[in-house]
Amino acid sequence: MTHRYAKEEEELIKAVRAAGEIALKYFHGDVKSWDKKPGDPVSEADLAIDTYLKEHLLNSHPDYGWLSEETADNPARLHKSRLWIVDPIDGTRSFIAGKPEFTISAALIEDGKPVVAVLFNPVTEEFFEAVVGQGSYLNGELLRCSDRSDLEHSKLLASRKAFEWHNWLEDVPGAKFDHLNSIAYRIAVVANQNYDASLSLSAKSDWDIAAADLILSEAGGISTTSKGGEIQYNRENPVHDTVISSGQSLHPALMDLLKDFTPKS
Repeated sequence: MTHRYAKEEEELIKAVRAAGEIALKYFHGDVKSWDKKPGDPVSEADLAIDTYLKEHLLNSHPDYGWLSEETADNPARLHKSRLWIVDPIDGTRSFIAGKPEFTISAALIEDGKPVVAVLFNPVTEEFFEAVVGQGSYLNGELLRCSDRSDLEHSKLLASRKAFEWHNWLEDVPGAKFDHLNSIAYRIAVVANQNYDASLSLSAKSDWDIAAADLILSEAGGISTTSKGGEIQYNRENPVHDTVISSGQSLHPALMDLLKDFTPKS
């Protein structure tokens, strides 16, 4: 049976795949880049993809809102039930460096929650997609989070230095730590069971996580703040102080680990 978001899903998949072709042309070329502010790079590829996606996604739905890292925020989005949330290149630093650790991230939000999501790494050809209530997929294969419930020997996308600083290492004996530049990618590979959890202990914006959040939840996972708070999208300030992502079974152990942690304001 066709679901209620079938049209938007089809449009989003088509647009993001085309955006992937744009990304590859720049990735294999001589991409120009600069800093929006110190330590916050942007490239001509970010802007080209942002322009393409905005034109194609809003063309069919001019009544939908828009929120993107590379577009000036329009407060009118706050009065929209549905809006597109986009990060044209999540992992720009890696993209500029020629490392395939980036994704094109796009989601449709309805009443503050993602309902359609696509995440695409055109270099590795990993295409994640999800629709609320319909499951999530990687290149057509159904995704399912790990059912691990213990942090011992877990595979974490997190900073080992942060664990050392907060004296958490003794609570995760044998854990392996790794890093990927794209936060959306980090969450998505938890849905793929490549890792057990992703812990981002610094602020992230709606566009960083919206698509990956749905991909993870449809694979049986969950993303919350470090205090277990629900992540709501399309707020006036679209920023979340922390993002903790894992399978449902492991989430309680992570919340216990982080019970005394205070995010930086």
